[in-house]
Amino acid sequence: MKQTAVITLTTGKQIRIEFYPEDAPKTVENFVTLAKKGFYNGLSFHRVVPDFVVQGGCPKGDGTGGPGYQIKAEFNKQKHVRGSVAMARSSSPDSAGSQFYITYGATPHLDNNYTVFGKVVSGMEEVDRIKQGDRMTTVTIEEA
Repeated sequence: MKQTAVITLTTGKQIRIEFYPEDAPKTVENFVTLAKKGFYNGLSFHRVVPDFVVQGGCPKGDGTGGPGYQIKAEFNKQKHVRGSVAMARSSSPDSAGSQFYITYGATPHLDNNYTVFGKVVSGMEEVDRIKQGDRMTTVTIEEA
C-alpha cells in the first residue's frame, strides 16, 4: 500500500509528499502515525532558511519541541535534492521526533547525516512561498 502525505497550508494550497518506506520504514511509520493522530495540524513552519530548508513539526513553534520520544536514525541512499523531506534532529543522530524539513535545493553535506524519508511530488512552488510562521492547517495521509 502506497501512502502519500498531503500538507494543506492556511492558503488552501497543498504540498504532496511521497514516502520512501523501503529506505526509512520506522521514520515513515512515525510520520504517518503522528499525521493520523492530528499532531501536525495547526503547527507552524518555524524555520525558513532561504536556499536551504523550510522546517516544521515543532509543537512549541521554536524548534525545541517534539512528540515526547525520539526515533533512531535511518540514514540511507537517498540524497538531499530539491524537494527532499527529512527528519530534523539535534546533534545526536537518534534524536529526531516530529520535526521535519524540506530542502529548496541540493544539500549534499546533509547526505548520510539526516534521515531522508520522502520527496515533494507536487506543490514545491508552495514550499518556495512559505514564510517563517506560516501554518499547516492539516497533514493527512492518503492510501492507495
